[in-house]
Amino acid sequence: MFKLFSSKPKIIDFPENAEWLNTDKQLSLKSNLKGHVIVLDFWTYCCINCIHMLTELKPLEEKYKDNQVIFIGIHSSKFTNENNKRNIQSAIERYEITRPVVIDKDHALWSSYEISGWPTIVVLDTKGNVVHKQSGEGQSQSLDAVIEATLQKEKSEKRLSLLKIDLKQKLVQKKTTLSFPSKIEYSEVFSQLFIVDSNHNRILATQLDDTKAYIVQQIGSGEIGFEDGPFEKAKFNHPQGIARKRDILYIADTENHAIRLADLKQKTVKTIVGNGQQARGSPKRGKGVETALNSPWDLLIHQSFLFIAMAGSHQIYKLDLMTHEIEPYAGTGEEGIRDGLKNTALFAQPSGLDSDGEFLYIADSETSSIRAINFKTGYVSTLIGKGLFEFGNKEGKFEETLLQHCIGIHYNEGLLYIADTYNNSIKVAYLNSDKVIKIIGTDENNPKVCMINEGKMVSCNELPLYEPNDVIVVKNKLLIADTNNHLIRIFDMNKKTLKDLQII
Repeated sequence: MFKLFSSKPKIIDFPENAEWLNTDKQLSLKSNLKGHVIVLDFWTYCCINCIHMLTELKPLEEKYKDNQVIFIGIHSSKFTNENNKRNIQSAIERYEITRPVVIDKDHALWSSYEISGWPTIVVLDTKGNVVHKQSGEGQSQSLDAVIEATLQKEKSEKRLSLLKIDLKQKLVQKKTTLSFPSKIEYSEVFSQLFIVDSNHNRILATQLDDTKAYIVQQIGSGEIGFEDGPFEKAKFNHPQGIARKRDILYIADTENHAIRLADLKQKTVKTIVGNGQQARGSPKRGKGVETALNSPWDLLIHQSFLFIAMAGSHQIYKLDLMTHEIEPYAGTGEEGIRDGLKNTALFAQPSGLDSDGEFLYIADSETSSIRAINFKTGYVSTLIGKGLFEFGNKEGKFEETLLQHCIGIHYNEGLLYIADTYNNSIKVAYLNSDKVIKIIGTDENNPKVCMINEGKMVSCNELPLYEPNDVIVVKNKLLIADTNNHLIRIFDMNKKTLKDLQII
């Protein structure tokens, strides 16, 4: 949970000029919401705690769907990129949100309700009085009791509306081969590209041939669930990261809070760590399926260990691939940015991993930073980035560079390629010269794609990147998971061309 914005106590209705998403009408406490119990969810789409809260609220929304209870998301942004209406709509689709969402411009509602951190839940009775306000995740049980008690009280005092307001969700139907692809992995020996097709709840194994990728295996049925078995029957829940070792593909099954193993020869999936339940706070040391995890986001194999970016607990974990014992490797579990020995360091929603064999490199998304852990000394250092609320779009020396919620990272021959997600760009950090340049990005004065050519930005007419989540080097090309465009893109570093990968 983050903290920001102090305010004076003042409760007001939704602004008349407020922009609403995911609903067919403007909403007001004084008119069409009168006689309803209102549950407000103050969230921002970058925040892992907010993502967890979305999951907690879904059963309550289902439970009270026939009662005069209305759930409303209030999107109060952290990052500049999150102010954009199109980006919020994309997040609604990605996280499959069904409730109305109001854009809280300039944090007006945030200030009026004296919110201090994400996520915060506020419950209003039919008069608009606050009967509950609590920050943080893990409150669904107490929230349920509050809603039930408020509903019964309002009913006994005959203040409930006779009919529940009819809200129609504005569905956006998109027929795309991929749906919010997240991480990608390439095997040079077999020219195989693995794509995590996150919102289709599957992993695609493809044969890569220049600008075409031929699907040879689909891992997962595509249905949301938590089920082992043959590829065609196995079920995942919005997986993110993958790592391959010979004929084994390890999968971060993020919303199942589990690590799954896909045997590419036997074509079967089995769970090796995690029980489908989210660990509260920092997962404890444990073994196998009895051990609960907290939103594993990316994976990396180093020697006989699988390193895990445990986004939900702001830590890095280490899994012994022989014994399946898992334990914290770096980070205290407190959110922030602090260097030092790995057991005292702080991280903030680590989301991307790679290594050169000597260092473990981390895209630490909520601090918009690139971190490094020396495998031998266990010392954590920050290469790029300054803090939870220090971000931007600037290149130069490491200490001058500003990123914005970077999610993907890839090491290749002394260079770190960074998917600078909320800047819709790909940047390169030169480890030997302490310098960062932009390879692909956008210009504020030109919304078209721009690419670096001998230090200068050159515009072209290709589709701009849209919140890329990963990038890898394949020979003289970059493969990019262009997440919100639902595409894999190919950037030829010699020709400076950007093309879509055709998935066949």
